[in-house]
Amino acid sequence: MTTNLVYVITVGVLIAAGVTMLLERSLTRVLMGVILFGNGVNLLILSGGRLGAPPIAGKDSGEPLADPLPQAMILTAIVITLGVSAFLLAMAYRSWQLVGHDEVRDDVEDRRIAGLAARDQGLDTGDGDVPAGRTGDDRDRDGRDGPEAP
Repeated sequence: MTTNLVYVITVGVLIAAGVTMLLERSLTRVLMGVILFGNGVNLLILSGGRLGAPPIAGKDSGEPLADPLPQAMILTAIVITLGVSAFLLAMAYRSWQLVGHDEVRDDVEDRRIAGLAARDQGLDTGDGDVPAGRTGDDRDRDGRDGPEAP
């Protein structure tokens, strides 16, 4: 019973720490988050079966055989996590070479398109912020913003 509790707590801590680090803006922290999250999921898959049982046992032993599928899935997940980690490490290194840091910046073009969409809906004040209490339905019959004419 305590072994399962230790596994559950460890899986929870690894996945929570991984998700928290994935939400950071630094590529190095994102890389660490991917690694922690991958290890947490691998431990979660491993804890689903009989712990420590061999995948193949002899015919004469009389023990039930362990399912080799979780171990194969974990091996595949390790390879995928290694590939993603190598890609993120290369991106962080290239960013460090070009800019001097590995922090991901805001996308200026994405902000511009969001501002255009808000302006098309009549929500834009010119500075990119939507005024409090205003919606696209606050236009009068002429399509202008403001109070209705009597």
